[in-house]
Amino acid sequence: MPVIKYKTFEEAEKALWCFEPNQEYFKRVEKLFKTASALCKTKYPKGVYKYKTFEDAERDMEKWRRANY
Repeated sequence: MPVIKYKTFEEAEKALWCFEPNQEYFKRVEKLFKTASALCKTKYPKGVYKYKTFEDAERDMEKWRRANY
Protein backbone atom coordinates (compact mmCIF):
# COMPACT_ATOMS: atom_id res chain seq x y z
CA MET A 1 0.00 0.00 0.00
CA PRO A 2 1.52 3.35 -1.00
CA VAL A 3 2.18 6.15 1.47
CA ILE A 4 0.18 9.25 0.62
CA LYS A 5 0.78 12.64 2.24
CA TYR A 6 -2.00 15.16 2.73
CA LYS A 7 -1.79 18.84 3.61
CA THR A 8 -5.00 18.90 5.64
CA PHE A 9 -7.12 16.46 7.56
CA GLU A 10 -10.04 17.27 5.24
CA GLU A 11 -8.03 16.10 2.21
CA ALA A 12 -7.22 12.82 3.93
CA GLU A 13 -10.85 12.36 4.94
CA LYS A 14 -12.08 12.92 1.38
CA ALA A 15 -9.61 10.32 0.06
CA LEU A 16 -11.54 7.69 2.07
CA TRP A 17 -14.85 8.42 0.34
CA CYS A 18 -16.04 6.04 -2.35
CA PHE A 19 -18.35 7.73 -4.85
CA GLU A 20 -18.64 4.76 -7.22
CA PRO A 21 -18.72 1.55 -5.19
CA ASN A 22 -18.28 -1.75 -6.99
CA GLN A 23 -18.68 -5.40 -5.95
CA GLU A 24 -15.21 -5.48 -4.36
CA TYR A 25 -16.10 -2.47 -2.20
CA PHE A 26 -19.27 -4.14 -0.91
CA LYS A 27 -17.36 -7.36 -0.18
CA ARG A 28 -14.81 -5.38 1.86
CA VAL A 29 -17.59 -3.64 3.80
CA GLU A 30 -19.27 -6.99 4.48
CA LYS A 31 -15.98 -8.44 5.72
CA LEU A 32 -15.47 -5.39 7.96
CA PHE A 33 -18.90 -5.81 9.55
CA LYS A 34 -18.42 -9.55 10.04
CA THR A 35 -15.07 -8.94 11.74
CA ALA A 36 -16.52 -6.22 13.98
CA SER A 37 -19.45 -8.47 14.87
CA ALA A 38 -17.10 -11.32 15.78
CA LEU A 39 -14.96 -9.03 17.96
CA CYS A 40 -17.89 -7.37 19.74
CA LYS A 41 -20.16 -10.24 20.64
CA THR A 42 -22.52 -8.60 23.08
CA LYS A 43 -25.37 -10.86 24.06
CA TYR A 44 -28.37 -9.80 26.06
CA PRO A 45 -31.07 -12.13 27.33
CA LYS A 46 -34.18 -12.30 25.17
CA GLY A 47 -37.44 -10.92 26.37
CA VAL A 48 -38.98 -7.84 27.88
CA TYR A 49 -38.21 -7.00 31.50
CA LYS A 50 -40.14 -4.85 33.94
CA TYR A 51 -38.41 -3.01 36.76
CA LYS A 52 -39.79 -1.10 39.69
CA THR A 53 -36.94 1.40 39.67
CA PHE A 54 -34.41 2.72 37.19
CA GLU A 55 -31.62 1.53 39.49
CA ASP A 56 -32.86 -2.08 39.22
CA ALA A 57 -32.71 -1.84 35.42
CA GLU A 58 -29.20 -0.36 35.55
CA ARG A 59 -28.09 -3.17 37.87
CA ASP A 60 -29.27 -5.83 35.41
CA MET A 61 -27.70 -3.99 32.47
CA GLU A 62 -24.35 -3.84 34.27
CA LYS A 63 -24.59 -7.55 35.10
CA TRP A 64 -25.17 -8.37 31.41
CA ARG A 65 -22.27 -6.18 30.32
CA ARG A 66 -19.90 -7.89 32.74
CA ALA A 67 -21.05 -11.30 31.53
CA ASN A 68 -20.02 -10.34 27.98
CA TYR A 69 -16.44 -9.40 28.93
